[in-house]
Amino acid sequence: MLVEDDAFVCDIYQTKLEQEGYKLILANNGLEAMKKLEEGIPDLILLDIVMPYMDGLEVLKKLKAEEKWKKIPVIILTNLSQKEEVEEGLGIGADDYLIKSHFTPSEVVEKVKSMLEK
Repeated sequence: MLVEDDAFVCDIYQTKLEQEGYKLILANNGLEAMKKLEEGIPDLILLDIVMPYMDGLEVLKKLKAEEKWKKIPVIILTNLSQKEEVEEGLGIGADDYLIKSHFTPSEVVEKVKSMLEK
């Protein structure tokens, strides 16, 4: 699952992940992600922090509070200026984080592969 409100960023990751054979569930914000999680449980979630309606940290708290979702690996996608939010996210239970500007789409795919192989 990719939860990202920036259409351009979402399109880049979607294209690259689908080229690698992954099936994606897309959500534009936290509320949409929660609705889609009711329909099916993904193998992994790439989760943006800053989004409208419900931010990524709220989504993460809800995920970790529910038995059916708490074991889903979560990689936070963030921008550099959100260090405190990243630390909070890791404290809540995120498995890793990626700073968007520091990783190419190919590197994000490699991180996803690595996490799914664990």
